Amino acid sequence: MTGTDEPADVRALNALAETWRTSEDGTRRFVPGFDPLSGGTVSRVLVLMQSPGPQTIAAGSAAICSEDNPGPTATALRAARIESGLSRTHYLRWNLVPWEISGRVRPVDVEQGRLALGELLELLPTLRAVVTYGAVALDGAMRHLTLREDPRVVPVLAAPHPSPANGRHRADQHLRSVNALRLAARL
Repeated sequence: MTGTDEPADVRALNALAETWRTSEDGTRRFVPGFDPLSGGTVSRVLVLMQSPGPQTIAAGSAAICSEDNPGPTATALRAARIESGLSRTHYLRWNLVPWEISGRVRPVDVEQGRLALGELLELLPTLRAVVTYGAVALDGAMRHLTLREDPRVVPVLAAPHPSPANGRHRADQHLRSVNALRLAARL
């Protein structure tokens, strides 16, 4: 969905994503679009992951950051969200680092992601909570709150990343995800 086909609550977010598609050195980079079935700018909960995953990247220009994406991470997040009772229209799924990262996450990626997060949060006036998945997303959210001058403070809940690579304690991981989303929905 683009242009006038996309919901008004997502249009401003996709305009922001377009600005991120051009890096500081002027080269184009991959940034998915926002999920048109999400809460968009009226979301009460922001679900923050690390960066676009391989299956999202593989979708190319049609890619969106969505619980409907193929792959085990999206499937695990969708199952936890449904079990938690959080309405799809009350949350927005996004990434601390909005663009594709090649290799390991570097400190510069987290810093640039922190700045992008600040821009995103300005477009979410009804936000009541952030649920971070994984250490990178949590670090970026905390850096935003503690390095930005006069940030708007909302509760941040942390859950383990739902990736299968992080699956030694899958039942515990799922329970923490469900409970974080349930708590966020109550705020």
